[in-house]
Amino acid sequence: MIQAGIDYEGHPVIREQMGHTPVATDRLVEWMAPALGRPGAVYFDATIGMGGHAAVIAERFPSCRIVGLDRDPAAIEWSSQRLGSRASLRRAGFAEIAAVAASLGLDQLDGILFDLGVSSVQLDSDERGFAYSRDTPLDMRMDPELPVTAADILATYSQVQLMRILRDYGEERFAGRIASRIVTERADRPLTHSGQLVELVRQAVPAPARRKGGNPAKRTFQALRIEVNGELDQIALALPAAIRLLRPGGRLVVMSYHSLEDAAVKRALRLEATSKAPPGLPVEPESAKPVLRILTRGAEPASASEIQSNPRSASLRLRAAEKIREMT
Repeated sequence: MIQAGIDYEGHPVIREQMGHTPVATDRLVEWMAPALGRPGAVYFDATIGMGGHAAVIAERFPSCRIVGLDRDPAAIEWSSQRLGSRASLRRAGFAEIAAVAASLGLDQLDGILFDLGVSSVQLDSDERGFAYSRDTPLDMRMDPELPVTAADILATYSQVQLMRILRDYGEERFAGRIASRIVTERADRPLTHSGQLVELVRQAVPAPARRKGGNPAKRTFQALRIEVNGELDQIALALPAAIRLLRPGGRLVVMSYHSLEDAAVKRALRLEATSKAPPGLPVEPESAKPVLRILTRGAEPASASEIQSNPRSASLRLRAAEKIREMT
């Protein structure tokens, strides 16, 4: 259902009622407030999704300019309806943040959000094939124009390649057994639907391991999704570009949902929060001083109350940082 309304400035806004609740909005506002409260501030949502976080920022900071991007055309359509003329939206992957900012004449940003992983609209869409709880086509592309689907990977990757992505991207203990079963099964019939893959994984994983840790296929689905969309490569490109675009005093918030994403975020932030001066140097050169100040103590989880009201926040890992000087 789509419901029309009027926002706080009198602009028409269309809000969807799909049960979608953005994660950690209070903490997002808390970390962004010092940067977005100043005149002319620009908030850049690098993963606009359904526009939930951007809508909260727009309400809390009325004079802030909102910019968003997403590689999923459905997300751009939803967030465009939700935010109206308040936001400048572009269809692009978040690794293209610098190019999108330049195209809008923005050389510095005040606040940047990355809400990583698969979005609610993608999980809830049967034709996208992200969910292992329903029997849907094995697609898993965040951008429907990407050339390779999850079904293509299952059909064409060698057993060694399949084992590698399951082990490295899914942190799957039984990667070898699952990869072997995929190769055997596909010789008889193509693996095109999630129900087939869920059953295959269930058969490949030993019975004692199936009785704990939730659906045994979740790590296989995670691995395929990361491979299809090049997610870790995108993070490695996007975060350095985002840090460079922040103005001093600007804030960066990253929400991730599994250990591989969080590890990549931690590395990128720690690199710029550490002095580049050689040990023992009597005077630290200005060019060697840290660029970032880490604001969170480790990766913050969701609160118990938020998990209860929004179960998809259970795996949240949130990190925030402030830029303290220009990069040289």
